Amino acid sequence: MLKNELVSKAIEYIVENLNEEIAIEDVADYCHLSKYYFCRVFKAETGEGVYAFIKRLKMEQSAIEMKLGKEKSITDIGMTYGYSSSNYSTAFKKHHHLSPAEFRKTVNTSCAPHPFIPDQMARFQSFEVYDQKIKICELADFRVIYERYLGNYLDLGEQWLTFTAKHQAYVNTDTLLIERFYDDPAITRVGQCLYDLCMTVDANCRLENITTIEGGKFAVCRFDGLIKDIYETLQGIFNIWLPNSGYEMDERYGLDIYRQMDRENSQVIMDLCIPVK
Repeated sequence: MLKNELVSKAIEYIVENLNEEIAIEDVADYCHLSKYYFCRVFKAETGEGVYAFIKRLKMEQSAIEMKLGKEKSITDIGMTYGYSSSNYSTAFKKHHHLSPAEFRKTVNTSCAPHPFIPDQMARFQSFEVYDQKIKICELADFRVIYERYLGNYLDLGEQWLTFTAKHQAYVNTDTLLIERFYDDPAITRVGQCLYDLCMTVDANCRLENITTIEGGKFAVCRFDGLIKDIYETLQGIFNIWLPNSGYEMDERYGLDIYRQMDRENSQVIMDLCIPVK
């Protein structure tokens, strides 16, 4: 968990302004800290320098755009994140070890390497199969307690146990557990994924770590199965359904809403929610 509240606040600013030219001074000013103190605190908490973190997120989010927006040109995607055509290609290849054109050829296929299970491929179903499972829904805003993490999705089980135990006093029959994810683990290294664990609360909750998750239009797929199969299902939605659906993912981030969990048998019922426009 990111324990430093100012670092979490800085990441929020970076994520919301990723398609802008972000200077380290801008982020430090936003947190009301000197540049040099802020840089030390940020690296101590995340293990990355501020500039390296910003550049990494730009490279990874641009790769997600390339994956989801097959009609978008590579030049336009690079420009969205502040790069000229040649600079973008060079920076992209240095980070991903593939040129943008080579990377684009590897996505939207029927299978892909599984980052959490070595030597196993994630295999996807047809567009028609996913389309039958997905509903377009209008979700309301969620008022939540949240904690932000920068790490490995494989740690989610223990993190959820700790999180729910800490906030047990706020649990009632209407409580929803929600993950908000910012990265694609097919692109981001598994130990560097950014995500929030959230629990819905009522208006009377006065904890400091409260935020509102914006609702709106989402493509919602009900998942009922083994926890280990969530990744494959979600990647199938991203790789097969979304690029061929006529919808685009918008600027909000994806949500996993838990409906029922059987920890003993590693099974879960949850809604995989992709914000669309």
